[in-house]
Amino acid sequence: MVAVPGMETLHVLGLLVTVLVSLAVVRSLSDGGVGPILRRRLLLGVPWGTLLVTAFVLCVYFFVQGGWEYPRRPMVVPFRAWSYFYPLGILTSPFAHAGLGHVTGNLFATLTLASLAEYAWGHYPRKRGVQTFTSSLTNPFGRIALFVVVTLAIGVLTGVFALGPAIGFSGVVFAFAGFALMRYPLATVVAVTASGVISLLYAAVQNPILQQGGRSAFITPWWASIAIQGHALGLFLGATLGILYVRRVEERPPAVRLFVGVLLFCVAQNLWAVYTPLNGGRYELYRAAGTALLFVLATLFASAVVHVDRSLLGRFDVGFNEATFALVLAVTVALAGVAIPFNLFAVANPDAGVTDANSIDVGDYTVFYAHDVPNQYISSVSIDSGAVSSEVNASGVIVVSEQREIWWVVTSSSRLANDGRSLVRVGGIGWRDAVVADYSGWSPVGNSTAYVVYLYHQDAARLAYVSEPSQAALTITERNVTVVPGPEFTLRVTRGGETLGEAAIPVGNNTTSAGDLTFVREDRRVVATTDDGTRVTVATRAHTS
Repeated sequence: MVAVPGMETLHVLGLLVTVLVSLAVVRSLSDGGVGPILRRRLLLGVPWGTLLVTAFVLCVYFFVQGGWEYPRRPMVVPFRAWSYFYPLGILTSPFAHAGLGHVTGNLFATLTLASLAEYAWGHYPRKRGVQTFTSSLTNPFGRIALFVVVTLAIGVLTGVFALGPAIGFSGVVFAFAGFALMRYPLATVVAVTASGVISLLYAAVQNPILQQGGRSAFITPWWASIAIQGHALGLFLGATLGILYVRRVEERPPAVRLFVGVLLFCVAQNLWAVYTPLNGGRYELYRAAGTALLFVLATLFASAVVHVDRSLLGRFDVGFNEATFALVLAVTVALAGVAIPFNLFAVANPDAGVTDANSIDVGDYTVFYAHDVPNQYISSVSIDSGAVSSEVNASGVIVVSEQREIWWVVTSSSRLANDGRSLVRVGGIGWRDAVVADYSGWSPVGNSTAYVVYLYHQDAARLAYVSEPSQAALTITERNVTVVPGPEFTLRVTRGGETLGEAAIPVGNNTTSAGDLTFVREDRRVVATTDDGTRVTVATRAHTS
């Protein structure tokens, strides 16, 4: 009996055949193809440096972070850039990633943008009369090695000067873009689009048919998850090297092309999204100021690259290009310098919010749940401008390690309430462990949820948090009903402040009574009934994992 491929397999095969046929047709229509063009600049026409860097990042993800065992949930906490007093995080953060989508997105962009940057750099000498293999810089293997070494060095710099506990290769990706923009501005914009095409193909092969309906979700503003300083720093580092290189080989693009290319790239990569965190899990976005900065940035890069044979300050004989390049360097230094105070962070009060009852220790880590405690990380640098303050409180599942200078909200209370469960992976080089945070609550009609949070680790369990009771915003025969959280959720019936009775919320579809009211459990809600036949929903299940 011949097996018939499933519908998803047929869709994937159809996609792959279509892509291959399309490429074959385009190649037959082109004059000679792109092979000869690539071989003129790259050894065998292959961006070897890009492939080596990509392989290195994949090795970090799969073998250092444990992505081979847990592809979608690697270990992240120990590999963030927490502090200069925790060098492991500083050195690994540029090459580690928060998840499978994170690493694939960065590597797809690397394959396109790094390849273009490597093509601009080239594997062969560019000056007339210079022979290949006469020195390390004319040797194709030496030039490939230098490309890889400089890439890794830029990665380390983005870790050393990252603002906040950054993680990911995106700073280096922006450095590739900055270098490529200075030589091929419009081609760089096309390369960004090409990485999107690769991402789409990957997603289409992974999930050729997707069915999804409406659902509730906890969504942080998309711009609040962008490491804007790290991206900008990477862009300026790459642009600085690119400016020096195009000046040396005298291959400068026209000013208008460079201005448009930089502006389009920065808009496409949301470099205008400048924001600051506020209290209560809120953020403030400066859209107008950020957009204005992009125009200034595009003008600055164009001015630094395009040759202008005149002095800016005639009295001091300062050339226009030299002055603008000095300004590029100054901005680069400023972007790096702003991170130094934050990276000198040391956990001043690691036990803030921690008790024996609400925490679990795993190695040198403490995982606990707390509500509205001072955020020890954001408060490490004093800022109080009237509009923005570093006095920010935090609520949620928090990880602390005094040894690693970590104090971090890994899952906010809002996200935990939405998801119901959070898996917190901790560990280090050579060891991994996990703590599970479990949320359960009941929402009385018209009021906030009463909830509890449990922490589980191997055989250990902690009732880490019990919220305040919450009263339904209704009365039933002059009685009030309050949900009281705890190891067992109960319904308390009161009248005029006097408690008439209290009973556990029934399980299944059972019934209980308290204060002359009968409570019926109907799946995810509790209905109160009276002798005269009145039926009122008093509470609904907020979440059960």
